[in-house]
Amino acid sequence: MTNEIWSGNYVKVLPISLLGFDLSAVLPAVFYMFRFGHRRGRGRFVDTFGPSEGTKKQRRNSTTAHAVASTLATGIADRIVGFDSDVEKAILADLLLCYCLENRGYELGRSKPVQRVAPAHYLAAWVDLPDNLANLRFVPETIVAVLADQKNTMQVKQTKGNKRTWFPVVGEPEDDIFAGGRGNVLLKAVGQGMRRASNVGDLAGDRFDEGVPVGIDQLLTVHIARALKEAPASQRGKGSGAIPNRRPIATGVSRAFSEDIRKFVREYAPIVPRQTFLETMESCMAVGLTSIVAGVVEVVLRWADTGDATDRSPAFRFVDSSAGRDWKLRSLAEQSMDDHLRRMERFPVVLMGLRLLDYSARNNGAVKKRMKRGDLPCNPVATEWIDFLGSVLHDRCNEAEEILQRLKINADDLAGATEGGYDSVAHELKDDEAQPNPVWRLAEALTSLQGPKLRTDMHTMVDSALHIDRPNGLATKRRTTRGVKGNQGPRTRVVRSLVFTDTVLEYLVHRHVLPSGSGRKPRRLSFSTFIDILRDRYGLCVDTAPPGMTISNDLLQANRDCLERRLRDLGLLDGVNDAEAMKRMRPRFKKEEP
Repeated sequence: MTNEIWSGNYVKVLPISLLGFDLSAVLPAVFYMFRFGHRRGRGRFVDTFGPSEGTKKQRRNSTTAHAVASTLATGIADRIVGFDSDVEKAILADLLLCYCLENRGYELGRSKPVQRVAPAHYLAAWVDLPDNLANLRFVPETIVAVLADQKNTMQVKQTKGNKRTWFPVVGEPEDDIFAGGRGNVLLKAVGQGMRRASNVGDLAGDRFDEGVPVGIDQLLTVHIARALKEAPASQRGKGSGAIPNRRPIATGVSRAFSEDIRKFVREYAPIVPRQTFLETMESCMAVGLTSIVAGVVEVVLRWADTGDATDRSPAFRFVDSSAGRDWKLRSLAEQSMDDHLRRMERFPVVLMGLRLLDYSARNNGAVKKRMKRGDLPCNPVATEWIDFLGSVLHDRCNEAEEILQRLKINADDLAGATEGGYDSVAHELKDDEAQPNPVWRLAEALTSLQGPKLRTDMHTMVDSALHIDRPNGLATKRRTTRGVKGNQGPRTRVVRSLVFTDTVLEYLVHRHVLPSGSGRKPRRLSFSTFIDILRDRYGLCVDTAPPGMTISNDLLQANRDCLERRLRDLGLLDGVNDAEAMKRMRPRFKKEEP
């Protein structure tokens, strides 16, 4: 029981671990999973570009952009010609850092350890950076499961030939997954010049056609992959290489995320400049993952009160359209984000309650029979199972009495074990008048015993999804200091605010001017409708106050005006007069008319 509940995660509501991850490193892992159908294991990056001697940590720390450039220029048979001198190798290393590789902690310099590879080309999937896929906290697996949208399977399977989908996994041997009618939309967008061998499991079977013109960023990625000779094998050891077919409990925002990626990649990958496309894809991921995390939190907190896991409206938050230039709007956005994070304080407690109920229900005889009959499915979306746990929590089903009684005994046992060392926890476990439900007594006590790091990890996960303080991200944070009465010194804390960076605005406008159905021309999208979409689809409030927050009409209008000015400056808004109906969104990149 301890092994199952002593965690911060509950994959049946949110398959992503409550830990920090690097959003910019997610897409290469997604490419790999779509191509091979399993999770990536250890590859040859350090063995190829690092020193041959030293401990694993020493070799990894010595694998720098300079070392990669030296190997590509002089250390392999298929070398890049013309970079023999030290100065030329330094130039090549700078090109690698500019287009393909990133140092640990976003540090500058050719002698710093390399930790990330950019998704400049499909062959970035051959590079095992970060070296441990677990550092991405199951984000790539969740994205693949959401996009593949497979039904009634415990794991993401190879897509068979009779299945029509925009995101096939592996595909049939005769299918060209990089092109053609049965290709994968995402791999087609990044797989210029690629051809797959007939043996779909061949790790070295992908071939690049030298006759296809590509940019320098893509060409450098191709050369790095060629030096590695093959893609990494499947993950082995403790973690299985299978991709779990688990999707977030917030089904509405998950479907919106899948639709956004599909439409944006299909329409704009061929016409948007490569670097701009990759930047907007990061913004797409930030907007989508933030909406998923916030949506899951809202569903789970509502479930705690009602026992109903039905997905409804998104989580609403106020966005500073001035990107921090107007201190009043920035303060409102920080207050809104503080309110959101304060609501999330209870999220780990509710997840603990879910894990307790999950374990106890699965070990109940009557529930076991129902699960064996398939009455309570958990994959790919566990809505029915979570609803059943809600009926147990609120004592609305036949099995509830026995399960709750078992948890009451657990609470009493833990109260006895914590007396003398954790008296406050023991008192909380015994106080059935303040909290009569044993599930919440146990959940509060166990979460308290886990310590404050759980809260810090949760905030780090939120920051990672927001891609915070990055040019393509959705939020900024800063430290503020305020005085405290008494002898205590000033108090420092971190505040966050949602903002519209230029790249996020470009992504959102281009995504929502796309025509529906088989239309060819851009949608005639008014400025007012665009603001409504931001609120209703993503929970991003511009000219309305989020529930529970009071904002004056003057400040709401100022925020709207600020967004309008920025869209005009970016060339994304047309309007010849002040009439609202005449203010229309205009994409910078358009398909050529047939």
